[in-house]
Order: sequence, then C-alpha cells, then structure tokens
Amino acid sequence: MKEQKNLMEWLNQMVGEPYYFSHFLAFFSYFIVRSSAANVLSLQTTQLLLHREIQAILAFLILAAYKMVREETWEGFIADTLFFGKIFLIALTLIMDYHLTLWYIVVFSVIYVLAQQPPFEELGSSSKLTPLQLEALLTEGNTSRFWLVEFRASFSSGCRRAGRCFPELSITYSNKNLSFGIVDLGLFPNAAEKFGISPGGSMGQLPTYILFENATEVSRFPEFNFEATPTPPITKQLLVRHFELDRLLLEYINGK
Repeated sequence: MKEQKNLMEWLNQMVGEPYYFSHFLAFFSYFIVRSSAANVLSLQTTQLLLHREIQAILAFLILAAYKMVREETWEGFIADTLFFGKIFLIALTLIMDYHLTLWYIVVFSVIYVLAQQPPFEELGSSSKLTPLQLEALLTEGNTSRFWLVEFRASFSSGCRRAGRCFPELSITYSNKNLSFGIVDLGLFPNAAEKFGISPGGSMGQLPTYILFENATEVSRFPEFNFEATPTPPITKQLLVRHFELDRLLLEYINGK
C-alpha cells in the first residue's frame, strides 16, 4: 500500500514538476531518435545497438532493484535511477552518432542547471523554525528538555535525498522530552556561522543535525572533523544510532 502511494505520488510529480517532466521528455525522445535511426544505420550497427540495449536494460533493472532495497527514501531512489538511466542512454547514443551523444549531454546539463529535484515537503511532528525562534525555545527552558534540529537547504542535493528521514523520525520519537525542529539555511544563511555549519564547497555539511539538551549542544552529525572521513549517506538508522533516540524514548517512557 505504501509503495503504491509512493508510485502515485511520483507519477503526479512527474507531470507537474519540471524536473521530472523534463527528464521524461528527454528519455522519451530516445525512442523517437531510435526509430528514425533504424532507417539510416547499417544492419551490423543496428544489431550491435539492439544487443547493447538489451544489456543496458538488464543492467539498469539490476541496479534499480539494488537501490530500491538499499535506499531509505523515494527521493534518493529516483535520483539514483535517473542517474543510471542517463549513463546508459549516453552510452547507447555513442553507437549511433557522437553528435547525438553531445546533444544529450547538453540536454541533461541544462536540466541540471535549470531544474532541481523537488524536496519532501511534509514535516511529520517536527516544526519549521527561524533561528530566533530556535534560540528562544532553547533559552526559555519551559519547552522540551531535548531538541533535535535539522539544518538544511533546498539547494543541497544531500538535503533533498534525505528529506523525509527527519520528519518520519519525528513521528516515531517526538514526546514531551524530545522535540524536532527544522531550520532552512537557504532562508537564513547567517545562522550557519552561529551554529558552526559550513554550507559552502561540496555541501558536505548539509544536512547537519544537532541535539541540544537544555540549550546546550550535546551531539551533532556530521562531526566538526567530517572532512577527515567520508560522511555516510543519511538514513533513519544512522540518526537513531548516533543520537541514541531509542535510549531517549525509553527514558521518557520510564519517567527518567
């Protein structure tokens, strides 16, 4: 049921969102080009192309199935499958004509520049906060003992891929002792320096998650020395383990 809902959600976005619709048109155009090229290419080239197309489809299906099992978010799965599709399509066009290959590279580059993958919009049990609101909630002392805050930006591909992890965690773990908040650094870039987040360069620090206890930072992910080791992909299991959310939930249930 959940997979069917995700499929319908993606189909609606494919029609209404420029990012998905432009990719659909680009991939669909290959079938038009392919049917036209069949009248021009030699028999040997046509047979080679058909053989490579079968191999590309099988490889694509295997990779898509692998990503479907490994990826936690629908956005991450779609981003990866579109990337694989682009690679295979460009490889197939090399068999027909390198000018066609260059054309598709330009098309996909234009889509990358002009259209972004839509972010996950639902909040779950989390709250969108301004930096001033967050500071007030942390310093007043009459709200939750713990605040887990996600610092994100819509222009970060990492934030878009992991967009639904935080809201879904908030539904499971929110209670009177633990609240979840979201601060958009795209809207409030000055907050990045205040909380020690570097949004520049490769965007390796976005999203950043910080756990506050009574207005004091007790943990964050990624750590300050995140450049020393590669940052693993954001997953719900990773955040639960890093911030010990199961322990915090048990402490609340046991009244500690």
